[in-house]
Amino acid sequence: MYWWGKQVSIGIFSVFFLIFGIDLLVASYRLDNPYEFIMCFFASSLIILISAVGILYPAIRIFTFLKTKNVSKNDGNI
Repeated sequence: MYWWGKQVSIGIFSVFFLIFGIDLLVASYRLDNPYEFIMCFFASSLIILISAVGILYPAIRIFTFLKTKNVSKNDGNI
């Protein structure tokens, strides 16, 4: 039960930061100062990249867990 909660919470926090990063990326195009634009653009890109990894990590872990669980059940039928 703890394992599922951990994976779901990582996914939820990652989706939140993905939305935040996309909002920050859109907001960076409204800046007038080019230095602020560059800093905000790369910061939002880094936030999006890290949150995408945070979404993929639990998805792959859950997929692998369910896949190996099904394989072990099918091995008992042979």
